Amino acid sequence: MKSQQPDNQSNILIAIVLSMAVLLAWSYFVAGPQMEAEKARQTALQSKNTNTAAPAAAGAGPAATAPAPAAGIAGVKPATRELGIAASPRVAIETPSLKGSIALKGGAIDDLSLLKHHETVDPKSPNIVLFSPLYEGGGYFARLGWIASGKPVKVPDSETLWTAKTPGPLTPSSPITLEWSNGEGLTFRRNISVDENYMFSINEEVENKSPGDIALRPFARLFRFGAPKIPAVWIQHEGLLGVPGDAGLQEITFATATAEPPVRFEGKTGGWVGITDKYWASAIIPDQKVAYSATLEGEAPKDAKSLPMFLAEFETEPTVVAAGSVASVRTNLYAGAKQAAIIEEYQDKLGIEKFDLMIDWGWFYFLTKPMNHALTWLYGLLGNFGLAILSLTVFVKLIFYPLANKSYESMAKMKKLQPQMEALRERHKDDKSRMQQELMQLYQKEKINPAAGCLPILVQIPVFFALYKVLYTSIDMRHAPFVGWIQDLSAPDPTSIFNLFGLLPFGVPDFLLVGVWPIIMGATMWVQMQLNPPQPDPVQQQIFSWMPLIFTFLLATFPAGLVIYWAWNNVLSIMQQWYITKKQGAEIHLGANFRRTFGPVLKLIGIGKETKG
Repeated sequence: MKSQQPDNQSNILIAIVLSMAVLLAWSYFVAGPQMEAEKARQTALQSKNTNTAAPAAAGAGPAATAPAPAAGIAGVKPATRELGIAASPRVAIETPSLKGSIALKGGAIDDLSLLKHHETVDPKSPNIVLFSPLYEGGGYFARLGWIASGKPVKVPDSETLWTAKTPGPLTPSSPITLEWSNGEGLTFRRNISVDENYMFSINEEVENKSPGDIALRPFARLFRFGAPKIPAVWIQHEGLLGVPGDAGLQEITFATATAEPPVRFEGKTGGWVGITDKYWASAIIPDQKVAYSATLEGEAPKDAKSLPMFLAEFETEPTVVAAGSVASVRTNLYAGAKQAAIIEEYQDKLGIEKFDLMIDWGWFYFLTKPMNHALTWLYGLLGNFGLAILSLTVFVKLIFYPLANKSYESMAKMKKLQPQMEALRERHKDDKSRMQQELMQLYQKEKINPAAGCLPILVQIPVFFALYKVLYTSIDMRHAPFVGWIQDLSAPDPTSIFNLFGLLPFGVPDFLLVGVWPIIMGATMWVQMQLNPPQPDPVQQQIFSWMPLIFTFLLATFPAGLVIYWAWNNVLSIMQQWYITKKQGAEIHLGANFRRTFGPVLKLIGIGKETKG
């Protein structure tokens, strides 16, 4: 039996080799480090997520006359987060999504835990801690206030003891008010409210009972000491970010921030600045109609006992508070999980410029963003993220069905033309140019595109990477169970064939965690490839023969949700190709290839008869 046309196969080979090269690189540089990082995250997440910046004096700012960002750090830091919380009287925060407190000493929002998210898949495990006061392990908090502009006046700082005019706790239905007087005629009030999700609204108010006008600059800052452990190669941005008006999206990694000078933006209107982790983020949002300056910067640790510091801040233009009058400025603070629907709702409701870019949609954002929304909708409809993945795969196949149908039809027609193509090659074997002309005429006569066979693979690659991005970044994927042993679709399949999927009483190294779903994926990939005849080039045939095994090991370290998608996509592709090939009357080579590959083995164990090649 003659083999498939080599020109077509070379196109497929190029597409597959490129795919393999990308997957090999991602597996080596990304999937492995990602799995190790996730393990470290699970065992020490509370510590990692609370690494942040030390308090600075409230009067500090980016101006040349202001103290450095780390100003105000003095004395011995508490040894633990709990001792840091106990170092100040507090007003409690209680919402359906958040639990924590506000420090009356300094007025920082520095204690927040996320009630809907836990450190591990166990719902009884501790909640994710986002904000923490300064302690030896770090700190992460928001500080707001005023900077004197012009005539020196006493303003609240990190040592100021505020008075709670309302006892608290701060809830969605019960805002609180903090108050402090400087003894010189100025009374500062901080009115804080919070919604049911992750948005705080802070109204800073100054009442001037002094004999003269006072000029003050409002500011807001996010401080953080320490950085989370992240994969060695960039997949999703983690670090400083923001959209300072017309400057557009700014992304500065933790490593870059400590190695390069601060990034400053002057005279901007609209937007926001913040700090992001993989699943969590904080952002300070100025009045979208007021001009401001913003800074994103990092500071390397000064010694082995120090932690790097990161700062995202903005200052608005000076506000003149006339004698006998009251002035105020409103700032919003986002602190919580990166849930697309919630973030986009804030963007629309509060008019925050490009707030949705807090989530890193990646290069294929035109696929990633709608795919994320589709998955979220299907998840809400079906109640299982794994089923949502399977359903989305069906929809994607339906969308690309016309293209795939045309490609598979072209492949089927190419199979039927094999005898004629082989005859042309034999007839013009000494005249390559003439042979190509005759082949092109044959293609035109039969209305066949010889390159169409690789289109399904080429189309699948960006969809695969877009879905990988969704699965890697989606907060809904985190700790989402499927069925059976898959209790976290964002983590690799925990089983391994090397201990018979847990039947043998010993563990295996991470690189040998080749579970049930990666094996199913590899098997379906092998079946799909065996629908076609063997390759004419022995080297190509060897590559095609080993590909399913190689991909099985590569994808074993990928999130289980992605492997399930790939396996299910293979099954749908097999069904589609089988149907179209049968419809075109072309031969399906699965049975012959199976006997060719396994015939000797089956004969050796006494099953079946060896067939001729």
